[in-house]
Amino acid sequence: MAIKVLIRRKIAENLKDQLNILLLKMRYLAMQQNGYIGGETLKKLDSADEYLVISRWQTIEDWSKWLVSDERREIQENIDALTNTDVKFEIYTNE
Repeated sequence: MAIKVLIRRKIAENLKDQLNILLLKMRYLAMQQNGYIGGETLKKLDSADEYLVISRWQTIEDWSKWLVSDERREIQENIDALTNTDVKFEIYTNE
């Protein structure tokens, strides 16, 4: 069963370019993972410092493998340093 993973982040205006580079790198690596379907990054219209990343995976197991991979963790640590917050994931599926 396919899933969607939602990741919300807040980032200071002066760090957005650095964040975008890291997000592009993470998406590029995710595209090479088994079970990755696609993803997108959205910027909130009424709050310029808020971003939402949505990624789609074939199974929760595929996502879980990517979640604990060294490649993803390294990039995530760099993102966390920029945002100065821990990342939270929300996982959804169609019933």
